[in-house]
Order: sequence, then structure tokens, then C-alpha cells
Amino acid sequence: MSRNILAVDDSASMRQVLSATFVEAGYRVVVAADGAQAYEAALAQRFDLVVTDHNMPAMTGLELIGHLRTHSAYAETPILILTTESGDPFKAAARNAGATGWLEKPFDPETLTEIVAALLEAQHPH
Repeated sequence: MSRNILAVDDSASMRQVLSATFVEAGYRVVVAADGAQAYEAALAQRFDLVVTDHNMPAMTGLELIGHLRTHSAYAETPILILTTESGDPFKAAARNAGATGWLEKPFDPETLTEIVAALLEAQHPH
């Protein structure tokens, strides 16, 4: 069964990289250009994992996570933040918002794929 991933970034080139990385790894991917689009997409269909940028127009990644965590369907869903932010205050805010983890940009697609696979396996062990 193929897993559904929601990838959110306001950069078109980053959305292309994320989509290509996840499709190549065998996942179904929906991309969104900002948190507001992503939130609408998440309410319209169920995703097994969300990967989001933080600094975006309309709704930040942390705001998106906060909104998603209020829905029972996303209470336990792994949510990763891809960000240029690296300070401890941001990491604490991400944890408080409900982020499962984060990866700093620029990231290695292979590392991202490994992290995603591990998170999905932990969610739905065979």
C-alpha cells in the first residue's frame, strides 16, 4: 500500500525536489505552496505524513502543525519541518507545536527518505 505524503513549501523548486524525492521512493505526493493550501488539502484527504517548510506566506509551518494537531486524524501523524531555522528556541517552539522532528535546509534527499521511511514504519509496522 502506497503511503500519502503532503509536502508544503512556498518555493516551487523545493516542491519539485520534494515531489521527485518522494515519488522516486514510491510514495504518493500532494504538494502545497503554503500552510493555508496544505491545511485545506489535509482536510480534503488523509495523509500518512506531512513535511512542511516553516517560513511561508498565509500560514507558517508551526501554525499549520498547530491546526492539524487539533484534528483527531492528525493527532499522531508524523509531521516534519524542513527549515533554515536551527536555533534552540525554534526547535522548542516546533516541539511545542507538535512537530515530530525537523531537518535543516539544505537537506540530503536520501537522508529525508530514510527519516520518512522510519517514521512511517513506526506509525504502521508490518
